[in-house]
Amino acid sequence: MKYIKFFPIILFFFFITSTFAQKENDPTLLKIAGENVTKSEFLRIYQKNNQKDQPVDKKALQEYLELFINFKLKVKESEELKLDTGMAFKAELGGYRTQLTQPYLVDKDVTDDLIREAYDRMLLDVRASHILIKVDKNAGPEDTLKAYRRVMNIRKMIINGANFEAVAADSSEDLSAKDTPASKDRPSIKGNGGDLGYFSVFDMIYPFETGAYTTKVGDVSMPIRTDFGYHLIKVTDRKKAMGKVQVAHILISVPQNASISDSISAKLKADSVYFKLKQGEKFDDLVKQYTDDKGSASKGGLLPEFGVNRMIPTFIVAISKLEKTGDFTQPVLSRYGWHIIKLVEKKDIKPFEDLVTDIKQKVTKDERSNKSKESFIRKTKKEYNYTENIIALREFYKVVTDSIFTKSWSTLEAKNLTGDLFSIGDQKYTQTDFANWLGAKQEKTNPENIEVYVNSRYKEMVDYYVYKYADNNLESKYPDFKALMKEYRDGILLFDLTDRNVWSKAIKDTVGLKEYYTTNKNNYMWSDRVDATIFRFKDGKVDTKDARKLVEKFVDKKYTLDDKKFIKLIQKATKDSTAIVTSNDKFSKGDNKYVDQIKWQEGIADNITDGKDLIIIVINKKLAPEVKTLSEAKGIITADYQNYLEKVWIKSLRNKYPYTLIQEVFDSIK
Repeated sequence: MKYIKFFPIILFFFFITSTFAQKENDPTLLKIAGENVTKSEFLRIYQKNNQKDQPVDKKALQEYLELFINFKLKVKESEELKLDTGMAFKAELGGYRTQLTQPYLVDKDVTDDLIREAYDRMLLDVRASHILIKVDKNAGPEDTLKAYRRVMNIRKMIINGANFEAVAADSSEDLSAKDTPASKDRPSIKGNGGDLGYFSVFDMIYPFETGAYTTKVGDVSMPIRTDFGYHLIKVTDRKKAMGKVQVAHILISVPQNASISDSISAKLKADSVYFKLKQGEKFDDLVKQYTDDKGSASKGGLLPEFGVNRMIPTFIVAISKLEKTGDFTQPVLSRYGWHIIKLVEKKDIKPFEDLVTDIKQKVTKDERSNKSKESFIRKTKKEYNYTENIIALREFYKVVTDSIFTKSWSTLEAKNLTGDLFSIGDQKYTQTDFANWLGAKQEKTNPENIEVYVNSRYKEMVDYYVYKYADNNLESKYPDFKALMKEYRDGILLFDLTDRNVWSKAIKDTVGLKEYYTTNKNNYMWSDRVDATIFRFKDGKVDTKDARKLVEKFVDKKYTLDDKKFIKLIQKATKDSTAIVTSNDKFSKGDNKYVDQIKWQEGIADNITDGKDLIIIVINKKLAPEVKTLSEAKGIITADYQNYLEKVWIKSLRNKYPYTLIQEVFDSIK
């Protein structure tokens, strides 16, 4: 009940703002509890909640004015009760603020570009191979340079003619590129030679994805740095996106250790099945006869829906040649054997407008969102005159030791470092601040280059405080954000106080509710009703004459529905316990379509048919209009009591707080 009443109020007043400066041509319209409300503020709110470019209706304007005054008085009462100082209120408003700040604390242009880039990439599937030379993301300059030189030497070999697959198997530190010898637990596994198969946007980490989508087919990229190390990417195919597909297949398996004759036999069997399909035999029938995939055999060979990155490349290539539902491929070889694949359903990529919201969510959660944040931080630094002292930072290279990687470094090591480090706007941060930041952020981890570590932690600190400074200045920079925050503030206050004085009070105040009901009970009347018993004989399982006799006996013997003797009669009439459905209740007009069809006179009504069902209704008694009990009408009585409490409350607020309407200003509104 409380939510039904709350949200219309919020929608009515969800653009209240204190940012309207009073000007000579913007006179005060209202003085409410010490607050001046200008004509332009009131009009803006009024027009926000009414159709624009429509003539102002004086009656509607007056009604709106009264609601507006009530709202302002409630907010004033909340402030007087200091509801805006409570921890719960601050936490709730803070939670809303965190959500509302997000669009303001990124570079929207960069985010929009990332969304469009992601969609454009979504329209293409890429197949690529890679060679990985590992280097830790926090590696020092020497290790980084060593890895870079190594990967460049490998690239030079490939450019000069070396086979990419062979080099990957030999040099890549992605173990999937190499053959895995057999063990007692598993057979040998052939390496992929660096082949990652097909993939699309969001399937790979962003730098790798970008490298794959910006490298020409057949070319080998320059080294691409990711958190894993350096990658060389060779793009082997790029084609129109497959989207989502569902297929069925027939598998003729070929064991990995199969002999040549067994392999040939499997191929001949697959060709035979394919020939039968070409001759018109049904795919489902051939699945039952031939497939070795027991998991899909009972489903006509059907496989779960998949995207391009969820299936082996040979499947993807073969499926891409199928044009319409029901088309099937020639036998396709995989590590499992020969497959004949039938296209069941294909879902193309939807238009940009249909996917933009989903893409935006993925971009926000993805590594690529850092581009937007970094751009925002750069612009914020420039806007608020960011300065830094790099010499002061370098002094930490001498005082930070490897003990920081065992979480035992002490800030006392930097006790003599107290100079300024960086500033943003009117905020300054010192070397002491950075020492405390290092001390708080240290954790047990593998040792790394001290300079790299210090620089990384410094960037974290700078980004954090630049971001925080921008956050703290949103209200002064963006009047619309300030207004929005006031809307949420006033809305929360209004909700809490109205809940206390109206909604929850009406539910908890049982004595007051009873008194209100006693005073107003004649407002809650039943109209003409009947006490009726309904018999429904389903699906013609009981003969019409027998059904009528059963109901007549119910009336003659004055049975009730739970009378054991009558229950036995029902059981005797049919062996099916679901064949007869009975119910008894009191009905007003409109409560039951069958009761509405019959004459309201005591006794057995005429038969009603509904399809194969027979309905017989007994009018036990006609009921004259009477007062509803509190329990019978509690919902509507509680709602009316809430309205009553609100009227009493508003009256008390209008008596408590002064308010004045400047009539000539109000009359000037056209």
